[in-house]
Amino acid sequence: MDELVVNKNPKSSVAEAIRVIRTNIQFSLKLKKGKRLLVTSSVKGEGKSFVSSNLAVSFAQKNLKVLLVDSDLRLGRLHQVFKMSNKNGFSELLVNDDGKKYKKYVKETNIENLSVITRGVVPPNPSEILDSPNMQTFLEEVEKDFDIILFDGTPITGLTDSLVFTKYVDKVVVVSAANYTKINLLENTIKSLQNLEVDIAGVVLNKVSTTASSSYYSDYYTDD
Repeated sequence: MDELVVNKNPKSSVAEAIRVIRTNIQFSLKLKKGKRLLVTSSVKGEGKSFVSSNLAVSFAQKNLKVLLVDSDLRLGRLHQVFKMSNKNGFSELLVNDDGKKYKKYVKETNIENLSVITRGVVPPNPSEILDSPNMQTFLEEVEKDFDIILFDGTPITGLTDSLVFTKYVDKVVVVSAANYTKINLLENTIKSLQNLEVDIAGVVLNKVSTTASSSYYSDYYTDD
């Protein structure tokens, strides 16, 4: 199944909802070159990769140069979403290079303005790799070349990866799923981010039945 709905079916209610989210994020970010956005969730299965991928496509359709990075070094699946090789991904970049040679890890897509860095090999210590000195060098390099760097991160519950990673981004979007996400887990996720004084751009409610709502995403709010 092609998950890139914004590209495949741009007139659908799902695509329209993604564009609304994109617009809200743009206002929230006051978008300038090199802005960094993390998409996370409370638990696995809420659809953060679907949201991050379609958001990336939507930003690219606005003639913004976008780099989508799979920073879920445990179960990241952006290589499956974009149907590309997972070799030489983000984990290899952070372990083997200082970030200045990041371009050899970038994979082009068939969508204009959109590039992807896949997950790579699952490392034994993902949270430590994400917080390595090479990360800062990588970010300093990519922000020269891209308008927005969008990271698809790990879920928050039970893992430190995305919490550690928040210090490297400007905003965080939290994805939840209707009839799936437990409210206490979502509340704990928001609280964990707030405790770190993270700037939360909003919460996306995913997997809402299109028969019950005119939009696939029934709720999106910004804190600004």
